[in-house]
Amino acid sequence: MVELVIDARDAAISKSMKVKRILPFRLRRMVGPFIFMDHAGPITETPSPQSSLDVLPHPHIGLSTVSYLFGGQVTHRDSLGVEQIIRPGEVNWMTAASGIAHSERFEDPAALAGGELEMIQTWVALPEKDEESNPSFNNYKPEQLPIYTDTGIWMRLIAGDAYGLKNNVKTNSPLFYLHANLKAGSKMSLPPEHSERGFYIAKGSVEVSGKPYHQGQMLVFDKGVDPTILAKEKTTLMLLGGEPLGERFIWWNFVSSRKERIEQAKEDWKQGRIKLPPADNKEFIPLPEDKSKPAGSVPHPEPLS
Repeated sequence: MVELVIDARDAAISKSMKVKRILPFRLRRMVGPFIFMDHAGPITETPSPQSSLDVLPHPHIGLSTVSYLFGGQVTHRDSLGVEQIIRPGEVNWMTAASGIAHSERFEDPAALAGGELEMIQTWVALPEKDEESNPSFNNYKPEQLPIYTDTGIWMRLIAGDAYGLKNNVKTNSPLFYLHANLKAGSKMSLPPEHSERGFYIAKGSVEVSGKPYHQGQMLVFDKGVDPTILAKEKTTLMLLGGEPLGERFIWWNFVSSRKERIEQAKEDWKQGRIKLPPADNKEFIPLPEDKSKPAGSVPHPEPLS
């Protein structure tokens, strides 16, 4: 049976970039190691100025960010000196670990002029043994990511393993993450080999056990349940899950198994000890005002990608 249905909430990650936020949710902080999920776009009209979409340099610890585009493009710059234009179908996996800063800029007018910019970004928490490892960034092209097709079904494995598919995207714990397109009337199930499983309806609608669900909802399933997902129309799903890592604290852009590490990260950002991207170091997002909430809660403004 369905354990939980999460309705996406509206949030903003820059002056003009509005998103649908799925995780974290007050009744379900994580699905496997996935602790955060945003759905940005589609954006079909360019704001004025275009730069108001940009997400300025900001820090992360204790997690990997995973950026995946349906349309448009974004320029990633980070404190390792990486500058990467992210395009649809690629996997961009940045592991913050002990600390990194990055920005996301929407600099190509052609990618916005009717280009329907649309992106899914998730955060994957790290095992305790990897939380203080060195940060890294990897870009994987679509041809490196296996595709599975069946009648009415197309799937790309973004990371992990599922349905007998594997790829070389480097992960730190057992998980699965897929992009699936279904034609109306087609059916599929979730990978049975993972403890925690769910899917997000990015477009379209489905039926599970005779009940309808629609765009903007995430369904999380009890362990051992093997649901049949019936597409009621042309539908896009993001399937994810894996093995749980234990309790994690999240505050702004910081994730850790230890509250005191969150406090250290706050001070590190305030004092400039987390380096800015060398090619994007003229501005940054300051640490939000601490309203004395515990590190286990999410302060306002809500986390930035």
